[in-house]
Amino acid sequence: MDVTVILCTYNRCQSLATALESVAASELPESIAWEVLVVDNNSKDNTRTVVEGFVRKYPARFRYFFEPQQGKSHALNSGIRESNGRILAFMDDDVVVDPKWLQNLAACFRETTWAGAGGRILPERAFTPPAWLSLDGKYALAPLALFDIGPEAGELFEAPIGTNMAFRKEVFEKVGGFRTDLGPLPGTEARSEDMEFGYRALQAGFRLWYEPSAIVHQSLPVHRFKKEYFLAWWHDKAQADLRAFGTPQGTNLQIGGVPLSAFRRLARWTLQWITSVAPAKRFSSKLKVWMVLGEISESHRISTQARRQSEIYDA
Repeated sequence: MDVTVILCTYNRCQSLATALESVAASELPESIAWEVLVVDNNSKDNTRTVVEGFVRKYPARFRYFFEPQQGKSHALNSGIRESNGRILAFMDDDVVVDPKWLQNLAACFRETTWAGAGGRILPERAFTPPAWLSLDGKYALAPLALFDIGPEAGELFEAPIGTNMAFRKEVFEKVGGFRTDLGPLPGTEARSEDMEFGYRALQAGFRLWYEPSAIVHQSLPVHRFKKEYFLAWWHDKAQADLRAFGTPQGTNLQIGGVPLSAFRRLARWTLQWITSVAPAKRFSSKLKVWMVLGEISESHRISTQARRQSEIYDA
């Protein structure tokens, strides 16, 4: 098997059917052997029925696997273990892939130079950003799971996004799988399992390729266009990033395990939030406040956990 597409899903049987229809229509040369492995992460809806319909329709193309341990990283790691391909591509259950997505994403692996690849994640074609959302900054649309660093292909020096990336299977064998203390769980918007893995691969010396012609379109449900969703996403993302990458260097001064610099940033962004008049600038400042609050709560949690472990060890 040349390529395994791993799709992890939880309680999204309707969007899942659309995603599977799109990948079933993939256009690849007959010389490339490929499969789609759907990992059901303990869904309670009709997910299994939907997938089994595709298995019956495309018996040589689709496989179903059930992972009962909740958490996307558990599902991803199960998918890696169960995969047959030398190259592992990843997509989510709420996207539509272009017909040539998989062919274009996997093309770079013809050269031994590249160990991984990432493509563009674009919004639905009718997408219009809300007026309260500032588009300044590279990751302004990150809560909508969008990723686009331009039309030019070339070496990728940052981690690709999980819904449109591929790696040689040997990369996982050498650097390990996705961290199970990161990644989405029911009730939290925590992320970073994909970015943490990508940066770990880069630090291990693996080289990645950016392929803009490998395109997936991200569905954008109504609940993601609410300010509350953006606030929760950046708060939980800040917690996950701190867990994944640790506290930045140069933050030795702390109060209760929280870097003093975090309180300074909290005061600065709170002041800007209160005094800003323009809606987009005001909400952008509020987002930064929520991000710092996420960092503070996670720093305090890590510090408290370390202290308790030390007390147990000393006892």
